[in-house]
Amino acid sequence: MNILLTLLFGAIAGWLAGFFVVKEKGGLIWNIIIGLLGGLVGGWLLGKLGASGSFWSEWYGQIVCALIGAVVLLFVWNLIKKLFKK
Repeated sequence: MNILLTLLFGAIAGWLAGFFVVKEKGGLIWNIIIGLLGGLVGGWLLGKLGASGSFWSEWYGQIVCALIGAVVLLFVWNLIKKLFKK
């Protein structure tokens, strides 16, 4: 059940991040990948910033954490794409 919830949270976070960063939307698999990687990046980033507490352990905190990481990840991805496009 945890794997399904992780995939669901990853898909939600990736889908939401697409609204903030990317103009074209990816498919379900792309959203899940971005959301899962965003969860890793968000967890690492928030850990470095010292953000801790009960908010991040709840399901909505995990989605917010993955969303933050996914937005950062997509922002960096877009910067790299622009660098190699020129």
